[in-house]
Amino acid sequence: METRELRYFVAVAEELHFGRAAQRLGIAQPPLSRAIGQLERRLGVELLARTSRVVALTEAGAVLLREARAALDAVAAAERRTRRAAQATTGQPGLVLAAKAGASGELLSQLLRAYAAEPDAATVEVLLCGIAEQERLLRDGRADVALLHRPYDSTVGLDTEELRTEGQVAVLPAGHPLTGRSHLRMADVTGLPDLPTPRWPCPDGAYEDGPGPQVRDATQLYQLIALGRATAVMPESCRAQLRDDLAAVPVVDAPPVTTVIAWPPHSRSRALAQLIRTATRL
Repeated sequence: METRELRYFVAVAEELHFGRAAQRLGIAQPPLSRAIGQLERRLGVELLARTSRVVALTEAGAVLLREARAALDAVAAAERRTRRAAQATTGQPGLVLAAKAGASGELLSQLLRAYAAEPDAATVEVLLCGIAEQERLLRDGRADVALLHRPYDSTVGLDTEELRTEGQVAVLPAGHPLTGRSHLRMADVTGLPDLPTPRWPCPDGAYEDGPGPQVRDATQLYQLIALGRATAVMPESCRAQLRDDLAAVPVVDAPPVTTVIAWPPHSRSRALAQLIRTATRL
């Protein structure tokens, strides 16, 4: 299969309409239809069920959509990493680090200071991301290294080193009756009808199901909690960013959160290796 065919198929599979897909790709509809037909004949499977009114994915088409997205992301990542490798040989900035905004702030500051003090340290560009974005930036080649948080972020297919494991707390509006408790359990937090837990974005950009408000980042979340519209269970280190109108109570049965530094397994960057050594030493 060619990357052109995969791009064509992804457009049709996402739009479920040949006309809209052709417009999105900037081509005419007949060659797009022919390309999809040729791809189906070569694979020997039906990818799209077509009627005069509806286009729908078959089971085989759903599999190819998932695999094609991953393949196209890998191609784009290879292009970006190749260009950045060439920049490194000409003395241009070498490392891009992705981290979730509002998370691991103290750890990130310590890491950057310690690494900058190392001999021949490369410059580090920091990308502060929204929820679930730093993993995507790392996988698609826009970042060389990232701080991820298990179990919330997936590290499958990445090399990692564990940096810190911590418990979690429930973040509540200051003055809420539960803030007088010494500790809580998950059932105490998830069962609050007036303070639903937020819905975070998934890696594909869609939001989780549930009754809670959609939340893009920590700033928006803290504002909603302060207004009495939500609550959230977050790593213990979030206490450093809490405002006066928020309170945190330990949740004793919440799963621990492990912060890891993660990078692509094929990386051979000396600057990255030094950064990782610095992180594990800290």
